[in-house]
Amino acid sequence: MSLPHETHESVRLEKLDQIAALGLDPWGGRVDDHQPIGAVRLLTVNAEAPPPVRIAGRIVLRRVMGNVHFLDLQDSSGRVQVMLGKKQVGETGWKLAALLDLGDLLAVDGTFGTTKTGELTVFALTLTILAKSVLPHPDKHAGMTDVEFRLRHRYLDLTYNPEVRERIEKRIRMVRTIRRFLDQRGFMEVESPTLHAIAGGAAARPFTTHHNALDIELYLRIALELHLKRLLVGGMERVYEIGRVFRNEGISQKHNPEFTLLELYQAYSDYRGMMDLTEGMLVACVEELHGSTKIQFSGHEIDFTPPWKRESYGELLERHAGARLGDEESIKSAAARFGLTAAGKDLDVIVQELFEEKVEKHLVGPVFVYDYPASLCPLTKRKRDLPHIAERFELFVRGMELANAYTELNDPITQEKAFRNQLAGMPADESMAKMDDDFVTALKYGMPPAGGLGIGIDRLAMLLTDTQTIRDVILFPLLRPETSTLRPEAKDGPAS
Repeated sequence: MSLPHETHESVRLEKLDQIAALGLDPWGGRVDDHQPIGAVRLLTVNAEAPPPVRIAGRIVLRRVMGNVHFLDLQDSSGRVQVMLGKKQVGETGWKLAALLDLGDLLAVDGTFGTTKTGELTVFALTLTILAKSVLPHPDKHAGMTDVEFRLRHRYLDLTYNPEVRERIEKRIRMVRTIRRFLDQRGFMEVESPTLHAIAGGAAARPFTTHHNALDIELYLRIALELHLKRLLVGGMERVYEIGRVFRNEGISQKHNPEFTLLELYQAYSDYRGMMDLTEGMLVACVEELHGSTKIQFSGHEIDFTPPWKRESYGELLERHAGARLGDEESIKSAAARFGLTAAGKDLDVIVQELFEEKVEKHLVGPVFVYDYPASLCPLTKRKRDLPHIAERFELFVRGMELANAYTELNDPITQEKAFRNQLAGMPADESMAKMDDDFVTALKYGMPPAGGLGIGIDRLAMLLTDTQTIRDVILFPLLRPETSTLRPEAKDGPAS
């Protein structure tokens, strides 16, 4: 029979006291030598000599049938039925069984076999309470469908929605693959500061904070770039970091103010070398998660089989927007044709708006778009024969930018001029209106020619797990302040 719904915390607190009165610690302790439930389920069933097992997990289903209780216990590897017999678990164990609720954490010693109906089952001999859930868990079918509730209670989301945990585990495997790929190629993983005196390395608004002891304003980093390049100057020729960066900007399906970024730099390479590296690394990730070079995303098949397309920015702009780089008349004409405002804007700003509006949606990919207008890329080396073009590429898949790479600018004189041009006209009190003089000084000591690459880990995880919103691949995305303390209805009935 099903148990009555117990929706009040007070009921569970009474049970907590009753468990303690039995001489048991309701908060448990160390459990040595317990087996993953997924591994137990693979054991050979032997009715003559049933194998002994020890498992630990959360109760996600509970049924009482006279002198027998049935529980479903779940851990990170799987779920299994547990049968509690009054005679088998003893007097104290049976009293404990009556005080258990959905959500409680339990260790079970017993034997593994099947019921008369063939259900794989652990037949309990000893019960150990590990943690009492004093708040009733929400009903899986009603409470756990509320997106707002799920995001604010990710721990419950992971418990009752296995697809959420599977998605996060895929992300972890993806990051592990990236590290393995880079480590095997001689890259060294490093850590750079999160608190910066100057917000540099990207055009983004930073979060500000204050250091009390030094009485100075600091910024949470918006990029990893400038410190990693300092390491190139110091002779570390292949470096990377996978780290959190913070941008005080809007929230959308593809943007979270706090996100994870991979940046790497390789001395004596260039942006074409970064194309080869990016292609190899992402193919390794796709194969790790999908077992082939083809995936499904938003109902479309994407084929990552190399080599990937490589198309120039200028050719794509002319093909899809009818504008030619360097041709002011054709650019302004295209902007007017598509209803974009051109007045008071730099020509290359108009060009980028045209590209975003008319070109990106055609980039099914994977495709490397290379050779960008130089004014958009102040940290990038210019093409020797075309100084208005920067040796930069972006990788696009289904219209989404996944990677950004440069032939790095190692000329300190040009770099300083580019910084000054970028900062010209910005208000003096603007947090981004500062030049990183120390970085320019580092360049003056000599940085080797290099290629650099940045990849948004969250967006890549979205693509490789067929996920439409960035918050679904981040364990704890930023949320607006909660407006209500109401919880979806909690139930202690079946949670199957």
